[in-house]
Amino acid sequence: MNLISISDLGKEDIIRLLDSADAFQARRGGHGEPLKGLSLAMIFEKPSTRTRVSLEVACEELGGHALYLSASELQLGRGETIADTARVLSRYVHGITARVYSHHTVMQLAQHARVPVLNALSDWEHPLQILADLQTMRQRFGRLEGLRVAWIGDGNNVCNSLLLASAILGMAITVASPPGYVPKDQILEQANKLCGRPKVVIEPADAANGADVLATDTWISMGDEGQEAERLRVFGKYQVNEGLMRLAAPRAVAMHCLPAHRGQEITDEVMDGPQSAVFDEAENRLHTSKAVMAWLMGQK
Repeated sequence: MNLISISDLGKEDIIRLLDSADAFQARRGGHGEPLKGLSLAMIFEKPSTRTRVSLEVACEELGGHALYLSASELQLGRGETIADTARVLSRYVHGITARVYSHHTVMQLAQHARVPVLNALSDWEHPLQILADLQTMRQRFGRLEGLRVAWIGDGNNVCNSLLLASAILGMAITVASPPGYVPKDQILEQANKLCGRPKVVIEPADAANGADVLATDTWISMGDEGQEAERLRVFGKYQVNEGLMRLAAPRAVAMHCLPAHRGQEITDEVMDGPQSAVFDEAENRLHTSKAVMAWLMGQK
């Protein structure tokens, strides 16, 4: 079993993982060692704060051993194939995580590895982040089904996973993105097949109106730096600010997967304000990572 896309999970799988994450959070330090004697290889092509730290700490606290492997330190940097890397690592470790530029890379790892492979971010999806987001939403509202979610900004990898998760769980999601930056048709079609009814609009206010959750991400993801000037021009009004929050439901929360460019996609007033769930969301990366690793790698 791998976790490459959030759509690899059904509704019951997601709920079970969130229940497990809640339990790990409540019993931190006293939850046993389901990964005792097991090792996790962590391949990183991109820099990371939350993903690296949460995975390393989660693995260690579950009794396992995590090995950080930057792309420059692996023979991948000298031309070894992804397939051969997957085959070799499978002889040494009990699980592989990969934070990569291309979704094809993590799919190749999963195809050729004999141990579970976990997508820790690709250009197509970020399932680990969305599990933390879902845990945060459920803790705030006591439920997921029926929640109204607004995504404000780039139709990127995090947005893709949130669209699919919303369809699986019965949440209503509206994405507000500038023309040319909306989610890919393939993702929207997949969400529709999962019985979701995602909406895509141009105006942020149309998405935010009555929403329970306002979620956003950076306008300039890693790999998009060459488009910075154009993106800053295009995304100017796609900001989660106090005015947009006033359009949302009274108990609405603001979410951001971090790192944030304060004053661009989100303001200080919102991120540090009473409606912010940003840092709970960041903390929950640890607990959901434990849940996923215990499920994929743990001793049954």
